[in-house]
Amino acid sequence: MESSDRPALAVAVNAEALARVGTALADENRRRLLLELLNEPAYPADLAERLGMTRGNVSNHLACLRGCGLVRTVPVGRRVRYELADAKLAHALAELASLVLLVDQGGNSSAGEACAPGDYACTADVAQEETDHV
Repeated sequence: MESSDRPALAVAVNAEALARVGTALADENRRRLLLELLNEPAYPADLAERLGMTRGNVSNHLACLRGCGLVRTVPVGRRVRYELADAKLAHALAELASLVLLVDQGGNSSAGEACAPGDYACTADVAQEETDHV
């Protein structure tokens, strides 16, 4: 499919926001923290215990996530609870996590299953198409 044949995106993409998400997702510990916060807001000490990380490490990664604008703090008495900054982020993370799970489950489409346009994981069908054109 030629690039001119693709439908136009219906949403405006903020490149800087996308870069911030990429920075956050580039580190395994930040990904783990985001996925924990996807489940529910949490305190840093609880996150450290659940994830087997030091409190200092959790604090540093949460500061990065906060700087990227992905999490926010909510004061609760003397403590500070962290939560995702936007409900849309929760939805996007859930969608991204489901994509990763599909890749982890084999990467290639099952026999007889159609590939989506641009699905480069469907190597068997692509190889067949190349053979057909020879």
